[in-house]
Amino acid sequence: METKKIIIPPNSDSEADTCRKEVTPKLYASEWTDEHILEQRTFTDGKIVVLGKVAKRQKPKKADYILRIGQNFPIAVIEAKKKYKTAAAGLQQAKDYAETLDCRFAYATNGAEIVEFDFMTGLETVITKYPTPQELWNRLHATDPIPENIKEILLKPLNPNLGKSPRYYQEIAINRAVQAILEGKPRLLLTLATGTGKTSVAFQIIYKLWNNRWNITGEHRRPKVLFLADRKVLVDDPYAKDFAVFGDARASVFDDGATTSREIYFSTYQSLAESEAREGLFRKFPRNFFDLVVIDECHRGSATDDGNWRMILDYFAPAVKLGLTATPLRQDNKDTYAYFGNPLYIYSLRQGIEDGFLAPYIVRRVVTEADATGWRPQAGQTDAHGNIIPDDVYLTPDFEHTLSLLPRTKAVARHLTDHLKKYGRLDKTIIFCHDQEHADQMRRG
Repeated sequence: METKKIIIPPNSDSEADTCRKEVTPKLYASEWTDEHILEQRTFTDGKIVVLGKVAKRQKPKKADYILRIGQNFPIAVIEAKKKYKTAAAGLQQAKDYAETLDCRFAYATNGAEIVEFDFMTGLETVITKYPTPQELWNRLHATDPIPENIKEILLKPLNPNLGKSPRYYQEIAINRAVQAILEGKPRLLLTLATGTGKTSVAFQIIYKLWNNRWNITGEHRRPKVLFLADRKVLVDDPYAKDFAVFGDARASVFDDGATTSREIYFSTYQSLAESEAREGLFRKFPRNFFDLVVIDECHRGSATDDGNWRMILDYFAPAVKLGLTATPLRQDNKDTYAYFGNPLYIYSLRQGIEDGFLAPYIVRRVVTEADATGWRPQAGQTDAHGNIIPDDVYLTPDFEHTLSLLPRTKAVARHLTDHLKKYGRLDKTIIFCHDQEHADQMRRG
């Protein structure tokens, strides 16, 4: 079999030369401006690879060009190759980057030749010049119609005051959620891995809708938004940090009660919920008071038909419900997905590790005596509530499901504490527990 030898011309142009001499001038000629063009843009951090006790990063992914409609709506990727290579040599990389960035068009070029791939039609075409921004928007609109009133808000810029631009996946999640809300969808779900910035995503969605006076009635006013979670820290932290730019438009239900003069409200379910001792605080608000309810960690029971907090969501029935979760669909949270529907966007733990935004993990398997041999209660032994524990041999699948074995939990907590002492006191650690009760037992252990 003959192999074709590629002869590299002396002093041949580099990819940077192709961009500077060929691509950028042709983009300008097709009405793309500096506002539309992101050149040599890195969009991942580079995967962290652990070799023994040493960690190093691989190269981040970098697109030669990302073309945008507006400041935060990527639509195309361009991959440039050296002049002596074929344009098609860069097409697969352009397509891979375009898919990652949720762009509908991918281009590869060696300067002289341009190859276009349209994800909506599946067609690969050799073209002589780049389409204009309006031409690409028209082609997108023909396949996925976006009314002018929705386009106007969708293409408005995000809030720049958080100190850094949204990561690519956050931008995708924001755009998809805003578009779905503007189109009138009543329930939405975003699934983003723990540590990937769900709160920042929620802030930008709320800011864009609030700043552009979207509401469910179509009146000329800012929307009323409820940010809801099941733990006070998940409410206090966003209130004090990300959402501080809203100033006096914010209200904390803990401090301000059921005031109706603000626009962005923060509360836990527990603060709003009913009990035998009091009427639910949520009933102090009119049913149609909120335009949007954002539920952080929404897999924790609010969407379950017979859940303790479902009545809060049902009471504010007219409002759009946006659920945020880090937990993929499983048997134990299927009610969440049934309530909110399929996720508009999923950014998984695996993808976060691949991109280098999350650290990889090494499995360290620990087997307690109870897991190795099983545990059986003594005759007549009672639980913490004084109930007789049924006589049986309990194994690993039973722990935290059928019963909680506190000596086992304390042994695991002690082992984990000793292990973490090998690292820095300020190093970040996330501990996943079975449920709230298990998390409290680990904390106390």
